[in-house]
Amino acid sequence: MRAVVITEFGGPEVLRWQEVPDPRPDQDEVVIEVAASAVNRADVLQRRGFYEPPPGAPPYPGLEVSGTVVEVGTDVEQFTPGDEVCALLAGGGYAEKVAVPWQQVMPMPEGVPLLPAAGLPEVACTVWSNVFMLARLRKGETLLVHGGASGIGTFAVQLAKALGSRVVTTVGSAEKARRLMELGADEVIDYREEDFAEKVQADVILDIIGASYLSRNIQTLRTGGRLVIIGLQGGGKAEIDLGALLAKRASVHGTALRSRPVEEKGVIVRSVVQNVWPLVSAGAVRPVVYAEVPMEQAAEAHRMLESGEHVGKILLVR
Repeated sequence: MRAVVITEFGGPEVLRWQEVPDPRPDQDEVVIEVAASAVNRADVLQRRGFYEPPPGAPPYPGLEVSGTVVEVGTDVEQFTPGDEVCALLAGGGYAEKVAVPWQQVMPMPEGVPLLPAAGLPEVACTVWSNVFMLARLRKGETLLVHGGASGIGTFAVQLAKALGSRVVTTVGSAEKARRLMELGADEVIDYREEDFAEKVQADVILDIIGASYLSRNIQTLRTGGRLVIIGLQGGGKAEIDLGALLAKRASVHGTALRSRPVEEKGVIVRSVVQNVWPLVSAGAVRPVVYAEVPMEQAAEAHRMLESGEHVGKILLVR
């Protein structure tokens, strides 16, 4: 088969579409013929040499795919060849085929075409596990989403609104603000013009920035608030005012999805299928696709992501 190989660490130009060995399924894995994958920030970090795949994962980038099951391991009864599915991966999605534990494979949400479905697994599992399973956002509470124009941001806004929360998000342009309002955000703050800590009080914050936002995030939390940090685009080290945290009886959670054991990912995946897929099938939440790029042009897709101009997901299609 062919896959996008990181020939050396560096810029987008190091990504090459090359022949590699075909995957063979372990006893609890399925092999998916990939229709589409999606570009995530973690792929860019891996390309630069800052984010190694977990042990046993394929070396190629790609954390999610949609496609058709073509082979199953001896212990797999949940899926059969010919099933159209999407899947959460530890890596390897930028390829013609990928082997993945069956626990991380999901049936297609009804009514969603095969290609756009590639942009669902990573964002759905990230948002559901962090905002709802961990932070337990409740109906009527306020969620603040940083990076609202990202794939995670566009999904979080829609899902939280569909489940009855007030949603505020931060973006970096008027055009992105307009798009987020169309997706259901109650308030959009341009972080280049305004300080979000002076504009909003939130019960839950989903943060991809990290260190540079930490103090203002704590300032923004209501009593009993929950801050969930899932990215470090603004750095990884910061001082924290423990007095402010204690006074608000607030909590700070740092989480990652890719490195979790298969069993934990399986719990998240099953919960997503049960709780989120019905909303996707009903049209209350939908994949937001910014562009579809041929997989062999993965370098261009990475340039597109790093430009910061996109709203939603950038797909790699075959």
